[in-house]
Amino acid sequence: MRSSSNTGIPGRDLDRSQTIDPQRDGGHCTNQLFVVGIGPGSPEHLTKRAADILGSVEVVAGYSTYIDLIRPLIDGKDIISTGMTREVARVEAAIEQAQAGRSCAIVSSGDPGIYAMAGLVFETCEIKGIAIVPPGPDTGTSDGANVLRIEVVPGIPALSAGAALLGAPLTHDFAAISLSDLLTPWELIEKRLEAAARADFVIVLYNPKSKKRHWQLEKAQEIILRHRDKHTPVGIVSRAMRERQHIEIVALENMHRAEVDMQTTVFIGSSTSGEYLGFMYTPRGYAKKYDI
Repeated sequence: MRSSSNTGIPGRDLDRSQTIDPQRDGGHCTNQLFVVGIGPGSPEHLTKRAADILGSVEVVAGYSTYIDLIRPLIDGKDIISTGMTREVARVEAAIEQAQAGRSCAIVSSGDPGIYAMAGLVFETCEIKGIAIVPPGPDTGTSDGANVLRIEVVPGIPALSAGAALLGAPLTHDFAAISLSDLLTPWELIEKRLEAAARADFVIVLYNPKSKKRHWQLEKAQEIILRHRDKHTPVGIVSRAMRERQHIEIVALENMHRAEVDMQTTVFIGSSTSGEYLGFMYTPRGYAKKYDI
């Protein structure tokens, strides 16, 4: 049951299995915005739903690097492309296109709901007081022209792509933490690192290092070493499942020496994680309960 909100649209039961045809809307709402995850970036790892939407919409908005990854799929579309740190401008432009009656997709690498654009889309709509509804054939409103229908299309996130390349480091409990302090105070990031390390989670680090941020990874290593053995395996995956892919496994004590950037995901093992013949994995506990 979706509860009522300050948009003025009453809560109602919705069949979320129904999705939107970008070219044909069966309900009252014609203003359509798709928030699409393109996965790691290679076409073979793009979901069919995402490919269908990208092939059907009139406008595609995204960070220039991500637009380049899918350019063969969006030939002939109107494209809104901006550089890094221009997320707000991209979202506002995509919303404007959708409100003007043009089917529009805003793309993110990985999954749009994990350190990506979906949250900003909803936040912008709430701040601006834009009425929104989920996918479905009927909006339940008589003023559909002023309502924005949003569908979030999942993609393979970086942590899943990277984990698959390493082996199975996320088989047990894990925590994902971004080391970027552009939007989150570093003091809060430190608290989260400390808590995750103390609780013995496998820790996945997003945004470990950039040209302007180069010290955070070493600080994270210092915090985690208070609670982990220095030989704990750490998986380093850069540009997963795309050109110039790089994979390595190092000891926690050497993590700061690894080559990482904004396209790298770091997997820090728990106390039970191990390395076997070049693969990294975290046991779930079967060997303790069953004869294997």
